[in-house]
Amino acid sequence: MRALALLKSFTDEKPELNLVELAQAVDLNKTTTFRLLTALESEGLITRTSESDAYRLGPEAIALGGRAIRANSLPKASRPELEALAQRTKETVTIEMLSGEQSLTLDEISGSYVVGVARYIGTRWPLHATSTGKVLLAHLPPARLDSVLTAPLTAYTPHTITEMTALRQELAQVREQGYAIGNEELEIGFVAVGAPVRDHNGSVVAAIGVGGSSARLSQTVVFEMIDLVMAAAQRISEQLGYRE
Repeated sequence: MRALALLKSFTDEKPELNLVELAQAVDLNKTTTFRLLTALESEGLITRTSESDAYRLGPEAIALGGRAIRANSLPKASRPELEALAQRTKETVTIEMLSGEQSLTLDEISGSYVVGVARYIGTRWPLHATSTGKVLLAHLPPARLDSVLTAPLTAYTPHTITEMTALRQELAQVREQGYAIGNEELEIGFVAVGAPVRDHNGSVVAAIGVGGSSARLSQTVVFEMIDLVMAAAQRISEQLGYRE
């Protein structure tokens, strides 16, 4: 478990950490931390940089992550629908699932408006500030929702919903209407629509989202996209065995 804690210490914001930082992150002394790092390094799960003598995730961790994604039926079932939706809307389409207290991007198809932008597969996003995140939150059991939604909520833009009562009201509306809109709540100028993907039991296991520039996605266009996103999510759900 301590070795796993070390692996989980690396984030998108901090992909490289030195021995002292890692020891502090897992609350171990440097000797024990170094011993664990040496074992992980021998397995290729982490690697040491020659420039700074810091550590980062190694090639075996990348390989494991790739196998985990391929073993998940969601990307395979959703890929054709994501491609079709991206082609239809010309915007970027993603499928995301709950991972701890964030959403995790399982797959992404870039729209034709996107040029030279890195793909975000494997990236984690705040739940309360994204359309897909709000979809995932809206369908959590009450006890799980209480454990995930903890104050204070980070304000990423002036439009981010950070007041707990207001957010819960928004989530209730998302459950009722079957979709969520993220209107410049994560990033100024970015608008997105999300809808739930269900498994054979009817449980929401993921959310698909379409997003792009607010300059292109007027209110009229967003309302047109809602039907497209919901229909695509429904077809993916059916691929997973869901029947109303």
